[in-house]
Amino acid sequence: MSIPHAVSGQALNILPAAHELGAKQSTALFKNEELEVIRLILPKGKTMPTHQVVGEITVQCVSGSIEMISNGGVEVLNSGQLLYLCAGVPQSLTSREDAVVLLTIVLHR
Repeated sequence: MSIPHAVSGQALNILPAAHELGAKQSTALFKNEELEVIRLILPKGKTMPTHQVVGEITVQCVSGSIEMISNGGVEVLNSGQLLYLCAGVPQSLTSREDAVVLLTIVLHR
């Protein structure tokens, strides 16, 4: 079963409702041949192990605080901050407190 994605011109709520905070970890908001946007709901202490993405990405902390490890360094992102990574950069993420994150991935064929 495929995940329903937003269509062109459709408004989306980025912040989850209170009852969603513990229920879901991620939701693909939309995807086309070139771009995918995913909302991550990360409870405090949640870790995403080191991985790589083929395309460029942005990681935007919408609320809360996360720690990104990439390029041999550590960046703490707080609400309202964004991080850009080139394609293929190994990265990991840990939430320092409950957080909502928008992940944008540039897809390559």
